[in-house]
Amino acid sequence: MPEIVVSARARDERGKNANRRLRAQGLIPGVLYGTKKEAIAVSVSPKQIGAILRSASGENTLFDVELEGNRRKVILKEFQVEPIKGRLLHADLYEVALDKPIEVSVHVEIQGVPVGVKTQGGILDFVTRELDIECLPADIPDKIPVDVTALEIGKHLRVSDLKLSDKLTLLTDPDVVIVHVVAPRLEEEAAPAAEAAAPAEGAEPEVIKKGKTTAEGEEDKPEKKEKK
Repeated sequence: MPEIVVSARARDERGKNANRRLRAQGLIPGVLYGTKKEAIAVSVSPKQIGAILRSASGENTLFDVELEGNRRKVILKEFQVEPIKGRLLHADLYEVALDKPIEVSVHVEIQGVPVGVKTQGGILDFVTRELDIECLPADIPDKIPVDVTALEIGKHLRVSDLKLSDKLTLLTDPDVVIVHVVAPRLEEEAAPAAEAAAPAEGAEPEVIKKGKTTAEGEEDKPEKKEKK
């Protein structure tokens, strides 16, 4: 994987007005910090941070931040996104030591089609989509693959069933269910219920008006994503 370098510069101004001026310049505010290190207010390019988030490893990407001529190994610890247009608003960068394990959350990737779905008409229920692990920064996986091809109806896979690299330590409870295959009960029960609810012949259908689901004038707040 090619080395990723994000340019950063220290900033003195704080507050909403300062952040607004910063974004008008094509930058976003951020904080650079690490264990037992003083936090530094910085500004970074949202395009560079966005490219990292869209990469295969996403927010767990290990990259360099260049600040005042010095480079530091970091990962994205937290970021904020504008909820309507999806623009990045803020990024927190966590400095890591390559020889010390860190805790991260990694997405689960389902592989294969369960036999319970393919031949038995069941439905795959994806219960747990992220797992917490501990490892060295350079060993953070892009995804945790989970093969579900052997799952029959009524069967499940738990965290304890996974066989991962010795470089990874699972922190999620071993009893947590990742996926299971269930019988399509809801679909079977929905058909007779729909028939019972159907209006008698000649009856006038009831008109239901839908209103807004959010209070008028309610302001949107930036979404916050936290990482361990």
